[in-house]
Amino acid sequence: MRYRTFGLTDLKASEVGFGVWTLGTGWWGRIEPEDAVNLLHKAYDLGITCYDTADVYGEGAAEEVLAKALGKHRHEITYATKFGYDIYEHPTWQGHQERPQKWEPDFIRFACEQSLRRLRTDYIDLYQLHNPRMPIVEKDEIFEALEGLKKEGKIRYYGVALGPAIGWQEEGEASLKERRVTSVQTVYNLLEQDPGRAFMAIAKEAGAGILVRVPHSSDLLTGRLTPQTVFPAGDHRSFRPKGWLSEGLKKIEKLGFLWQDRNMTLGQAAIKYILADKTVASVLPNITSLQELEEYALASDRPDLTQDDLDRVADLYRNNFYLEPVAAQEKAQ
Repeated sequence: MRYRTFGLTDLKASEVGFGVWTLGTGWWGRIEPEDAVNLLHKAYDLGITCYDTADVYGEGAAEEVLAKALGKHRHEITYATKFGYDIYEHPTWQGHQERPQKWEPDFIRFACEQSLRRLRTDYIDLYQLHNPRMPIVEKDEIFEALEGLKKEGKIRYYGVALGPAIGWQEEGEASLKERRVTSVQTVYNLLEQDPGRAFMAIAKEAGAGILVRVPHSSDLLTGRLTPQTVFPAGDHRSFRPKGWLSEGLKKIEKLGFLWQDRNMTLGQAAIKYILADKTVASVLPNITSLQELEEYALASDRPDLTQDDLDRVADLYRNNFYLEPVAAQEKAQ
């Protein structure tokens, strides 16, 4: 495993991190508590030191399992968690709809204290605004509250985690340029590069780092999906637009040069592509099994992609992988 820092700070991270949301929610399949603890133990053994979670994941369950599994290694690892959703007045929110948010300074302090309690620690390394819209980024009192928590030693740094959908470019740019956040967390992968590319350029200038989520484009870039794949009801991918799977698989056919004959899997090549940009502090793949964990953790030590590789990807992406848009294909049929 190789390691990086978030921009010009002293906040360290393993190149491959662990998104603990898969262990505290049922959104990516059910994982038993004992299996979750074992996965986190193995992740630490493989050199993973960056663990990203949120208070909303399982109403605190993801924070609690992280503390249970790795509490004894607290000072050797980086805890990144998030705030902004009101899990206290709305504790039983169901489905894929977004829960109500709350951003008052008193609530931020309360939410921080609750995360500290669940994480069994007296400080959070990276405290992230969870899916803030532009009016929130513009509120001075929010960032004044975060600065207060920094001065008290309860958080070391703060950043923004953008989503749930890809995009929100205005919020990310303003956070980096005007709020001087330590990190922006965003979707970025071989198939979904915008606005991540723009954030990387701005983060470099601002001395910040990028946390990348969905590096495998919702499993398209793992090699496990086929044209016959059917997602169960409730799986977030079952809500994807028609043609998402078929077009994605056609694009991947053009990317074989990245991993074939290189002692590398498609999933590892997808991670190496992201790590080619040095503003990326850590990549957060979705991990639900020991097999996935070992494959992704080993990606850090695989050979770096060449400039020729990166140029070929850029050409493919710029030209939509030389495929007709899905809408045109369907109209022709």
